[in-house]
Amino acid sequence: MLDNPGKVSRWRGTASIPHQQTQEERMRKSLAVFLSGVALTIAASTALAGEQVLEFKLIVKPIDVKVTEAANVEGQTVMSGKFFGVTVFKDGRIGVKEFVHSADSLKGSGPYYGYSTYTFEDGSITARYTGAVKDGRSNGEYTILSGTGAYANATGTGTIESAPNPFKGVNLLNIKLVVRTPGT
Repeated sequence: MLDNPGKVSRWRGTASIPHQQTQEERMRKSLAVFLSGVALTIAASTALAGEQVLEFKLIVKPIDVKVTEAANVEGQTVMSGKFFGVTVFKDGRIGVKEFVHSADSLKGSGPYYGYSTYTFEDGSITARYTGAVKDGRSNGEYTILSGTGAYANATGTGTIESAPNPFKGVNLLNIKLVVRTPGT
């Protein structure tokens, strides 16, 4: 072997190629693991980002309400106050709602608006709503202002509709919120 320097250099060259390939393979594997981690992180954050539709029943009870009758207008009232509600999803999940509400009614019909915060196990949603009561039925719309937890920085819309109500002293509503979180 030593009497042929060409063989030595070929042997050294051959020996160094497997060493370089091993190093290159390690680099490729490290890069592949790194890129897989990045892809997984992006996929996980994308899974949290997106659009969710939350549909549930809302049972509402007045807590501190003031109703003022308008002078010289029969049946005209202005109402404002604090309310509390409980949400119930079809799958059994629950939440709560605290809100302020204001209404301008003539004989029980008229516009309303308010601000509410829904709190669920995985976060909260704060929204402004507007609507009207006509013929004893309530219909309205939400504009989602913000959120926390799973709903961090949420935006979106929603609807409010009266539901058949067998209970006295509370309101029963169908709520649908279309919640968009960053990344969509």
